[in-house]
Amino acid sequence: PPVQNAELGKRAPRWIRDNEVTMCMKCKEPFNALTRRRHHCRACGHVVCWKCSDYKAHLEYDGNKLNKVCKDCYHVIIGCTDSEEKKRKGILEIESAEVSGNSVICSFLQYMEKSKPWQKAWCVIPKQEALVLYMYGAPQDVKALATIPLLGYTVDDTPKSADLPHSFKLTQSKSVHSFAADNEELKQKWLKVIHLAVKGETPECQNE
Repeated sequence: PPVQNAELGKRAPRWIRDNEVTMCMKCKEPFNALTRRRHHCRACGHVVCWKCSDYKAHLEYDGNKLNKVCKDCYHVIIGCTDSEEKKRKGILEIESAEVSGNSVICSFLQYMEKSKPWQKAWCVIPKQEALVLYMYGAPQDVKALATIPLLGYTVDDTPKSADLPHSFKLTQSKSVHSFAADNEELKQKWLKVIHLAVKGETPECQNE
């Protein structure tokens, strides 16, 4: 479980693995090979970029030695609150781990828009917004790449390509979103949810 604020620095965090994120978990800047190395905050275990890990605090679990921490943990540990940080999160800024843990359905799907190449996306339909599909680059990302309000879309579940037999399409006037699941069972789970959502009905939870 994540370290609670009161325990920051008192117990070692669970490190989120580098490959579970595609962006800094604090400032949401994408990591890329050249400019953004991944660093771990020694207090909360989050993966952050160099700018957001440029803080040091004494951590009790490490014999009060100075350790690299992220900006948020630094403020908590030294006891300074940053009220501006509490600004309302935008719609895309709901953390993936937060919505995945309380979702109707979530899994990796291949995704294609217009004629762009297929890409893997972590797709989530949150319980509190069961008519919206959130797409993330990875399960621990802190900002969605895109959201699709499903109401009013038409579902086409006949696969167009032999390479991706478990695909389906969502269309609404000019916008077309294509998805492909790894297997038929997963595809049917998603379709069950989406068929209801496009009609404005709240789907049953498929995550059990």
